[in-house]
Amino acid sequence: MEKKMFICWFEELCKDDAPVVGKKCANLGEMTRLGMNVPPGFSLTLALYEKFLQDSGLGERLGRYIGNLEDLKGAGVERLRGVSSELRGMIENEPMPKEIANLIWEHYDELCKRVGIPNTSVSVRSAGVASRPGMFETYLNIEGKEEVVDHVQKVWASAFTPRAIAFRISKGLAIDYDMLGVAVVKMVNARAAGIGFTIDPVLGDDSKVIIEANWGLGEGVVSGVENVDRWTVDKQTLKIVESSVGKKMKCVINMEKSADWAEVPSDKQDKPCLSDEEIKAVAEVAIHLEQKLGQPQDMEWAVDPDFPAGKNVFLLQTRLAKSVAKKAVSESKDLADKLASNLRSSVDVSKTAEKIKKVVFKF
Repeated sequence: MEKKMFICWFEELCKDDAPVVGKKCANLGEMTRLGMNVPPGFSLTLALYEKFLQDSGLGERLGRYIGNLEDLKGAGVERLRGVSSELRGMIENEPMPKEIANLIWEHYDELCKRVGIPNTSVSVRSAGVASRPGMFETYLNIEGKEEVVDHVQKVWASAFTPRAIAFRISKGLAIDYDMLGVAVVKMVNARAAGIGFTIDPVLGDDSKVIIEANWGLGEGVVSGVENVDRWTVDKQTLKIVESSVGKKMKCVINMEKSADWAEVPSDKQDKPCLSDEEIKAVAEVAIHLEQKLGQPQDMEWAVDPDFPAGKNVFLLQTRLAKSVAKKAVSESKDLADKLASNLRSSVDVSKTAEKIKKVVFKF
């Protein structure tokens, strides 16, 4: 793609475009090119954020504010929250230049035409050039072009969360070092969703696929605060070799204009959220993705009941999977698997979810 482009459709991107649109957008583009089942959408480049700063004059004001700050190394949480609030407010409250707003509106209207749904629901997702897990924000179930523009600014502003600022200070980076691309993706009507690893992140076993899932949207799994279902699938035979059904008290679902936690009906709390066929389908997607990209993958997926079996597993994100284990030791692997499995099954974090009152989803 041309580096001066401001907005690109996923099919115009590949993994090499991460410096231009952020890793998440580049990976969505790569997966689309590979023919994977990816929801349609478009990406706002980092160049568009720079244009926003320049055309609005905000870049100069941000630079002046940051330049006048004292040395924040060792600053307390409250001070960082104050700086974060000031910077985020400046970006979120700045009127969007008409030219940029029109550009985003045109692409949102085209997306609505492509899927045949007026004012279609989208997620507006942050996409950093460098991996910063959990530092930036994503907004779900956004409808209407004005709302999309508003949440694009919120995503840009999330480059200045207190955690992100603290991280950059600790690494000796400039406070405004990170700039974000933005992915605008059609929402999947997820009946169940979750994550999948093509390598065991704890044991390092790369012969199996690890799947974790909950009812509703995948944020109910990614957040790590609710019990989930867990399956282990052999890559060669696609046989489910291990399963654990968690008591899922809550899940994340689409609300009228957003997404939030909701109670899982009592008759579904102890019921597996995926059928055996769907588990194997998710595993096949993970294996295919690893084969195409040539490295272990950590992916996010969702099952949409509006589509027939075989076409209802959507790939939402993938990244290089990491394992704390350097290499599985074959002689002791079975024993280690059992010990790890027993440990996982003994941990019930469902009560933690009761403490959640309001969640902002971060990736």
